[in-house]
Amino acid sequence: MAILVTGAAGFIGHATTRALLARGEHVIGIDNLNPYYDPALKHARLADLAQLNHGRFNFHALDFADHEALDAVLGPHDIDRIVHLGAQAGVRYSIDNPRAYVQSNLVGHLNLLELARHRQVAHCVYASSSSVYGNTAISPFSVDARVDHPVSLYAATKKADELMSETYAHLYRVPLTGLRFFTVYGPWGRPDMALWTFTAAILQGKPIDVYNHGDMRRDFTYIDDIVAGVIAALHHPPADDGKSKPGGSISPHTIYNIGNNQPETLSRMIEVLEAACGNPAIRNLLPMQPGDVYETYADINAIAHDLGYAPSTSIDTGIPRFVTWYREYTC
Repeated sequence: MAILVTGAAGFIGHATTRALLARGEHVIGIDNLNPYYDPALKHARLADLAQLNHGRFNFHALDFADHEALDAVLGPHDIDRIVHLGAQAGVRYSIDNPRAYVQSNLVGHLNLLELARHRQVAHCVYASSSSVYGNTAISPFSVDARVDHPVSLYAATKKADELMSETYAHLYRVPLTGLRFFTVYGPWGRPDMALWTFTAAILQGKPIDVYNHGDMRRDFTYIDDIVAGVIAALHHPPADDGKSKPGGSISPHTIYNIGNNQPETLSRMIEVLEAACGNPAIRNLLPMQPGDVYETYADINAIAHDLGYAPSTSIDTGIPRFVTWYREYTC
């Protein structure tokens, strides 16, 4: 039996697939390799996975929003569990390109729920996002808090994914776990995210755009800590016991935050990055952007209690690791 990983050529998908292969699992990976950012990075991630393959990794270039193609390609495979990490990412991109998010994050998510239902998978873990919390004034962010006021379409689609998942857990008793990721960073990361763009600019002596004058707080979470949480969740499907679970469901549906539980200011993140790069940053101070939020701060009590999740990587360790990888990748 195999584990299906969507978005396998993406940042978290690649790291999760890598960890699953290292554990001896058989993985079916799918990704549409879209040009939201340079597909060369996605192909490089796949090449990295090929080194660990040993016949246990099957990759298909496929858009999971196309349900007929999805069913046709996966038909011959026996799938036991699903890690649904594929999505159209990016808060700011969603402001100008809303249809891409509806197609990938809504239609695509429904297709994976249908797959999980009809294949009767043991568990489906799916990616949500800390963006669902919007500009909530209550921190740290609890999975039991109301999240009814998203400030971007991206956030709205992730909240909709959680609602659809709750419906499938209720109607069809499909075991589902949603993971709200908090500002993931590290080697093989996304080039549209601040750490990558800042590193590139600092090493080239170019200015960086610093929004809200650096007065923003993010719960930066290192990729290895994220993957540890994903795999722990995958091996612990929620029970269909009628009891309330994190997120409030009495169906077999759980929602967890996966964060570092230690927000850092954007200014301090830049200071650590300057030290790792060995160059000062030229800061272009700007106001807050539309769709952005002031703070993200994960309350991880639920996942720590249920799954033993314990993030261990501070930005003082994680950012230098990213810079080292970035220099090697771009040299």
